[in-house]
Amino acid sequence: MTTYLIRNAQILGGAPQDIHIVDGVFAAIGENLDARADIDIDAHGLVALPGLVDLHTHLREPGREDAETVLTGTRAAAMGGYTAVHAMANTFPVADSAGVVEQVWRLGRESGYCDVQPVGAVTVGLEGKQLAELGAMHDSAAGVRVFSDDGKCVDDAVIMRRALEYVKAFDGVIAQHAQEPRLTAGAQMNEGLVSGELGLGGWPAVAEESIIARDVLLAAHVGSRVHICHLSTAGSVEIVRWAKAKGWDVTAEVTPHHLLLTDELVRSYDPVYKVNPPLRTAADVEALREALADGTIDAVATDHAPHPAEDKDCEWAVAAMGMVGLETALSVVQQTMVDTGLLNWEGVADRMSHRPARIGRLAGHGRPVSVGEPANLVLFDPAYRGVVNPDTFATRSRNSPYRGMDLPGRVHATFLRGEATVLAGELVER
Repeated sequence: MTTYLIRNAQILGGAPQDIHIVDGVFAAIGENLDARADIDIDAHGLVALPGLVDLHTHLREPGREDAETVLTGTRAAAMGGYTAVHAMANTFPVADSAGVVEQVWRLGRESGYCDVQPVGAVTVGLEGKQLAELGAMHDSAAGVRVFSDDGKCVDDAVIMRRALEYVKAFDGVIAQHAQEPRLTAGAQMNEGLVSGELGLGGWPAVAEESIIARDVLLAAHVGSRVHICHLSTAGSVEIVRWAKAKGWDVTAEVTPHHLLLTDELVRSYDPVYKVNPPLRTAADVEALREALADGTIDAVATDHAPHPAEDKDCEWAVAAMGMVGLETALSVVQQTMVDTGLLNWEGVADRMSHRPARIGRLAGHGRPVSVGEPANLVLFDPAYRGVVNPDTFATRSRNSPYRGMDLPGRVHATFLRGEATVLAGELVER
């Protein structure tokens, strides 16, 4: 394997140190290391973080390769500093069997840009009527531990209870897309002042909050783990905070776009801002940032949702919901959390690497940058500022809400078990 000597990197934003990578692990860390390496990297001014882990990525393959493939999605992940992603189950066919999750897992291994951990569907075909083959998916080569019908809510309380009971057998977790379907029928955006003025169907906060309240109670009742996907309202924060205070095994994630953008952007009628759950109010954004800072929200997850141009370049009412986010996530977190003083770089590592890996029970990831640990690493330049241009992205789709926006920071290098996937801001051919 290639050996690397990274000089003057600021591990978790601390004092500059050298990092020697040999045979896929951190062989030595310290000042002025006297070590030989195939490649020497000057990391002056760069922050070194453990490789990022995304709990919520849509890779679209199999079935929608026009939007994304496992290869293009993992290349985008590497460019964003990720060494592992959890691939959601709403593919075609749905990832509700051992065969499909193994297919996605093997495609990830072949790509070489990051590890791909499939998320299995909770119900057959995401239809919410019958439990999928949870045990078979766990016992497969993919070793699935996270299950979600993301894109659809498991709204039947009995099905949700049975799923929570089932995954206890192998320490799995149910990741819920919290959306009461009857309260959101025909919804186009957040229900509030802006939706009233624009005359668009509203997606009320209570549709999210009521499902979260039900599910934390169910998880406590059966003694299981529940994870809340893309939490988006101030009320949801309070419910999760209450559940954690009870000592219940509840975790939650927030997306970068819900940390930065508000429903005021919908006034443009640009479908790039159409997403589920919808962009909320400035008060919700503030509550989400505070909850991420104090640990009520455990993780930042991208909900990277690529779509081909024809699914977004159309009128608002028929446009697909979703945004790409892998390549801009760390920059958005820097702007909203680090530059505002809400988190330091150690906190970023916790919310974007350590905790996501722990929630997904992903061995070998989310580990500290320490001697003997797997060399999963990202070198990030926080001093950089640039205008976002999705046309240069590695992802196959271009539906980024940050086009033309000035954002801080960029990934300089990413390492997966000691092999560079990105160097000097460019993908390394695998």
